[in-house]
Amino acid sequence: MSTPSTPNPRVRGSGCSLCGKPASPAVTPFCSPGCRDRDLLAWLGDGYRVPGPPVDEETISGLDSDAQSSL
Repeated sequence: MSTPSTPNPRVRGSGCSLCGKPASPAVTPFCSPGCRDRDLLAWLGDGYRVPGPPVDEETISGLDSDAQSSL
């Protein structure tokens, strides 16, 4: 007897990217406009970020003085 597997939202085609429910063809890869909008808000609100390389203190202080001199 096999056990039903829960959908993995990270696997393409397995359902909604956020909640795992079956995706709707109208809003694929999401299940509803609500999940689609939540995902958009996460992008707009910096919810998804990719870390960049570390910045040294000299670069930061140089940016600060350039910004102040342009005022």
